[in-house]
Amino acid sequence: MAEDLLNSVDPDQYDASSIEVLEGLEPVRKRPGMYIGGTDERALHHLVAEVLDNSMDEAVAGHANRIEVEVHGDHSITVRDNGRGIPVDPHPKFPDKSALEVILCTLHAGGKFSGKAYQTSGGLHGVGVSVVNALSDHLRVEVARNKVLYAQEFSRGIPQNRVHEVGQAPNRRGTSVTFHADAEIFGKLKFKPSRLFKMARSKAYLFSGVEIRWKSAVEDGDTPLEATFKFPGGLADYLSETLESASTYSDKPFAGKVSFEEKFKVPGSVEWAVNWTPSRDGFTQSYCNTVPTPEGGTHEAGFWAAILKGIRAYGELVNNRKASQISREDLLTGGCALVSCFIREPEFVGQTKDRLATTEAQRLVENSIRDRFDNWLAADTKSAGAILDFLVLRAEERLRRKAEKETARKSATKKLRLPGKLVDCSATNRVGTELFIVEGDSAGGSAKMGRDRKTQALLPLRGKVLNVLGAASSKLGQNAEINDICQALGVGMGTKFNVDDLRYDKIIIMTDADVDGAHIAALLMTFFFSQMRPLIDHGHLYLACPPLFRLTQGAKRVYCLDEAERDEWLEKGLGGKGKIDVSRFKGLGEMDAKDLKETTMDPTTRQLIRVTIDEDEPGETGDLVERLMGKKPEKRFEYITDNARFVEELDV
Repeated sequence: MAEDLLNSVDPDQYDASSIEVLEGLEPVRKRPGMYIGGTDERALHHLVAEVLDNSMDEAVAGHANRIEVEVHGDHSITVRDNGRGIPVDPHPKFPDKSALEVILCTLHAGGKFSGKAYQTSGGLHGVGVSVVNALSDHLRVEVARNKVLYAQEFSRGIPQNRVHEVGQAPNRRGTSVTFHADAEIFGKLKFKPSRLFKMARSKAYLFSGVEIRWKSAVEDGDTPLEATFKFPGGLADYLSETLESASTYSDKPFAGKVSFEEKFKVPGSVEWAVNWTPSRDGFTQSYCNTVPTPEGGTHEAGFWAAILKGIRAYGELVNNRKASQISREDLLTGGCALVSCFIREPEFVGQTKDRLATTEAQRLVENSIRDRFDNWLAADTKSAGAILDFLVLRAEERLRRKAEKETARKSATKKLRLPGKLVDCSATNRVGTELFIVEGDSAGGSAKMGRDRKTQALLPLRGKVLNVLGAASSKLGQNAEINDICQALGVGMGTKFNVDDLRYDKIIIMTDADVDGAHIAALLMTFFFSQMRPLIDHGHLYLACPPLFRLTQGAKRVYCLDEAERDEWLEKGLGGKGKIDVSRFKGLGEMDAKDLKETTMDPTTRQLIRVTIDEDEPGETGDLVERLMGKKPEKRFEYITDNARFVEELDV
């Protein structure tokens, strides 16, 4: 049982004293991107994930076994559980407020910091439900504790009344949160039942002990209006449904669940399911404490490390010498994997928790799975042999392509007509190489001095990049900048594009942090999206993040991406002596080579944004590109007027 596995505390110990307050309110409404990653559709649906994660934490801790998710006709959302219920007694630190009000109105307030109320949880920063409150024009919380029903209402983070008794509730327990997203923040965006349906179903797969009931008053294609999810088989059921009728190299997936308590004497567990198929591209979906981690992290790394070491060891056991050539890249080709771990106090990258950073998770997951994978391979030699043969073929094909690429790159400067302004790197292998597409000669000069000559190449753009949407193919071929990009990358456009022909591993758009730079970056992204879409799908396109400010105080120096970061450093100080000197970079050309290298080009210190397309709603990306970059100005005007409310200040 989950409560035995996670050593949950007695529910009687979960009261107002369990709620810890780390710091006060901050302006969530002013900069929602800091807390939910933006104000787009993904951020809107993340509000539901924050509330649902709290109910899942109750279930995983063993205090709830039923969760209800309901979409109302006005696109408000209700999430209910039959857990312990949020404490409503006065908070020890704020005697005039209930613990419920502190949780809903104070950032970094929650019961998950010390680990006393929850051994493992998806919410750790104590900002989730308070952010939902701040970004909702109406939110109502109902709590059933000790057979009494309490309620409190809020608007845009402000309490509309005090927590009060509604009446007796002898047959009810738990928490119910109903909220309506604020149009001042999200504009005309509405919740999509199809997206929420997938979210609710995946949560039920991730914890087999919970039943999730779905109900929607809004029709959305084939999405059911009512459904109940309960999957005793967990991730194995999830993988079987995902692969459906696809042929696989094993009749049954390698799947299982292990408690860390057994071997490592720490709370938590890992569950997994993996199989290989020739019928479709591979994928990895990972989760930590039921929270999706689309960018992977240490738990995912530990899983694939166990699989890689296990398959190589099996190859050695059956005297297949080529098994030693298998790499993680080969495993991912046709490898369909689901990994879910529960750990105490996980460290995520960012509030939206896209990537797990807990170092210990890699060791726990790898050592828990490795022995079991060895045993599985030995017990099913037919499946093991089929998987091994498939992976060896993939490794041989990869090595062959690599050899061809190395030969092609060595002679590229002789055989390819590379643009004269390209400053190429010296590496003969594509792996690890980067092409910076920079704006103008002045920026190119600093970048040339600050680059790593072995792996980093530069392509300065001197002319105007063509807006390719709606442009004739003959016009595309006549544009000098587009021709230079194609020649530098070694690829063609449209149907002639082949991702294997790419001469660089990363293509990085590096423009000034101003309006003109953003326009050039948008034109380039539009070009890559419409003419070289697989380049984005395979994760090769990035945006550089040059800073706007440099702050110096004596020998101390920091760089800031925006005004908010600058103001934060000015308030707390740099730790040096004397006055803080603030320098604003008007463009990359004003940055010396040292600044540019340290902030924007050095892989050990820079930040990059990978350009991706939402897998759940790929059609919407194309629609947005058409609205912003297409030939119809009325669509562009409509989008700008709909979203102009988000622009707080202009840099002209």
